[in-house]
Amino acid sequence: QVQLVESGGGLVQPGGSLRLSCAAEGFSLDRYAIGWFRQAPGKKREGVACISSSGDNTFYADSVKGRFTISRDNAKNTVYFQLNRLEPEDTALYYCATDWRVSCSRAELSPLDRGQGTQVTVSS
Repeated sequence: QVQLVESGGGLVQPGGSLRLSCAAEGFSLDRYAIGWFRQAPGKKREGVACISSSGDNTFYADSVKGRFTISRDNAKNTVYFQLNRLEPEDTALYYCATDWRVSCSRAELSPLDRGQGTQVTVSS
């Protein structure tokens, strides 16, 4: 069974950090670009980052550029999302997804398959 499984979310104070993980089960993640998305209640889904299969190319939404970093460890079949300088506006369900392509050309790929997500809440 092909699955993406996210972890690492939680409650953090403004200015804090979290590292999210996206682990692939049932397939080798190293062949595919992976994107991170977020969706807050009442708001549209936002594609916030994408990384190519090799990790050589990354793209970020303006809303997170300079604060968040996407990376991958293909040996561990995992993509990471480091969230720094978190703000209350970053509160959302974060999930990873793939469109089964090798590369991405912008922050938002087409989420043909996605995980269940992990909740990030930024509040004092």
